[in-house]
Parts: sequence; structure tokens; C-alpha cells
Amino acid sequence: MMEISFWTVIIAICNIVFCIVFTGAICYLFFLLVKALKKYINTKEVREEKSVIRKSLGEVLKENRISCKMTQEFVSETLGVSRQAVSKWETGASDPSTSNLIALANLYGVSSEELLGTVDGSQKGKNKQTSDVS
Repeated sequence: MMEISFWTVIIAICNIVFCIVFTGAICYLFFLLVKALKKYINTKEVREEKSVIRKSLGEVLKENRISCKMTQEFVSETLGVSRQAVSKWETGASDPSTSNLIALANLYGVSSEELLGTVDGSQKGKNKQTSDVS
């Protein structure tokens, strides 16, 4: 008869334990991936709203610049940023920093609250309703 050594049994048991642990780890990673994807899918409305706000802020900045008859180059030189930065703000590719937003408001002759207040139309409606009640 063939005799099975002690070490052969130990190696077989280690292989089985390794396979079980490896399979468990794969299942756990799959679970985490599904959970993350589910969370990402559920935030679609927030992502859409955020993109609309960015787009609207860019439109407000562009409208103010045009109404003041300024070029992007003039605005960029006045603020000390690149013309591409001003272009990105107006297209919604990025948002100006708080200090740049305040500088833009001063340059355009409006308050920063006005710039941000016109971004979200529902905000204006809320403010109007509150002032009517007072």
C-alpha cells in the first residue's frame, strides 16, 4: 500500500485553506465593487445638478463680462490668471476660487452673492417668497 506522509497531508490542507481564503477575498472584492457602483448610480441626480450649476455659473460669468464689454484677455490680465482659466470658468470646465470669484464680482460691479444667487433659479424664487412674507 501507498503510504501518505504527514507533510503531504499538511500541504494539501494548506492548499485547501488558501483556495477558500482566496475565493472569499474575491467574493468580498466583488461585493465592494457592486456596492460602489450602486452608490455611484444613485448619485446621478446630484452629478447632473452639479453640472447644471457649473454651467450656469459659467453662463453668468460670461454674461457679466460681455455686458461690461470686456474680453477674456482683459479679465485674465486684471485678475492675474491665464486667459485659459477665464475660458474654463465660462465654459464650466472648472470653477473660480473664492478669491477669484470675489475679484470677478468687483470687476463686473456686482456682489459675489449676486453672481452666485443667479446660478440657481430656485434660490431666487425662495428669496423672493421670503421677502414677500416679511
